[in-house]
Amino acid sequence: MKKYFLFIFVFILSINASAQYKPWTSAKQPLKEIKALKKQIKKPEFRKVDYLITDFGAIGDGKTKNTEAFKKAIEKCSAEGGGRVVVPNGVFLTGAIYLESNVNLHLTDGSTILFSQDSKDYPIVFTRWEGMECMNYSSLIYAYEEENIAVTGKGTLDGNSDNDNWWFWCGATKYGYNTSRPGRQNPARAKLHEYMAERKPARERIFGDGWYLRPNFVQPYKSKNFYMADVLVKNSPMWNLNPVLCENVLIERVKVISHGPNNDGFDPEACKNVWIKDSYFDTGDDCIAIKSGRDEDGRDIGRPAENHIIENCEMKDGHGGVVIGSEIAGGARNIYAIGNVMDSKNLDRALRIKTSSSRGGTIENVFFYNTKVGAYKEAAVRFNMHYEKPGNHIPTIRNIWVENLQVEKGGKYAVLSDAYESSPVTDFTMINAKMTGVQIPYKVDFLKNVTLKNVTVNGQSLTELKP
Repeated sequence: MKKYFLFIFVFILSINASAQYKPWTSAKQPLKEIKALKKQIKKPEFRKVDYLITDFGAIGDGKTKNTEAFKKAIEKCSAEGGGRVVVPNGVFLTGAIYLESNVNLHLTDGSTILFSQDSKDYPIVFTRWEGMECMNYSSLIYAYEEENIAVTGKGTLDGNSDNDNWWFWCGATKYGYNTSRPGRQNPARAKLHEYMAERKPARERIFGDGWYLRPNFVQPYKSKNFYMADVLVKNSPMWNLNPVLCENVLIERVKVISHGPNNDGFDPEACKNVWIKDSYFDTGDDCIAIKSGRDEDGRDIGRPAENHIIENCEMKDGHGGVVIGSEIAGGARNIYAIGNVMDSKNLDRALRIKTSSSRGGTIENVFFYNTKVGAYKEAAVRFNMHYEKPGNHIPTIRNIWVENLQVEKGGKYAVLSDAYESSPVTDFTMINAKMTGVQIPYKVDFLKNVTLKNVTVNGQSLTELKP
């Protein structure tokens, strides 16, 4: 009897979810949603008081370690009601920086925060690594359950990573790994997967020294009202900007140049109400990759990536320009990319949705509008439900709207799709797309409810996508 009622309950939930799903019928609908969302995302305000880090003993010679000076300045600023912790001209070497509530870490023009290459300068904290919760090195800039925090100014954040520091831990010879030196993340990565599958409590998944899981660069965790503006971010150990489980995130005029392994530019993870605009990405991995957790952790926590605007950004090198996944087990909805520019022979895809049946989840309501693309390698639009290993959680991809797409020097495909027959990509619309230089118009398998209007590939009208 219990099994019967459970079946009825699950069936009712699925009916309700289907009833709520309504694909767009016009670009006016998502454009209206974007306008409303912009009114919700607010820049945090700070008390107009400055705390100069040199007043706390910091020395900007690029050699003196200033971890304690940053800590004292931030703690005093927060305790007294907040304000700006100001980094003046100079190169300030430091370990991990922890941001407290109501603190704006402000880098003046000509200033650099140079992060230590010594792993002992990064305490073990609660974090996520590739979408899995664990105890590992603090990100270079970290916050946990804080509110009203920011990193601003025209200075530089230098992660100080290269083939001799941090990067070779990925285990790839092109990033400096060889068997004569210690350090390779593969065993730890496998162990973390094992812990997650066993549902071992996250705070008991302890890594750090001897495990070689690289820290991310900027990671506010479970925080509200995070703002970042104008800084240059470079040479990250791993992912660059990675807010996790945050709400009200605003990023503008940031430049990310970082070509190490897994050097994604911006990875908002299971966040709500995110707006990134007028920013530049030249990265070793995806430029922008929206995430919501891997496999069991993503499904158990169940927080989708929700209400994201990506506006007027420029993407150069990177595996993908705007990407959703692959750590997307919590799902994603209401993702709006508008007015972006992409151009690099090293950019693989313009819009990419990547997931797998080990992830599951629903990715829906993706709006890709007014996009200009110079060159790319693989596909302008790419759907992939077979990324990494398979499992028992078939994903859903639906309501994907691409309009006003211009491609000058296309790559291999215009549209590339790899889905499940039992779960086709549903309600895919492409309107006013002009793509030239493409080798093969498309390669698709399972699509449902496809709408193509005024789409041309190499001057030829594209009116259908057939397997």
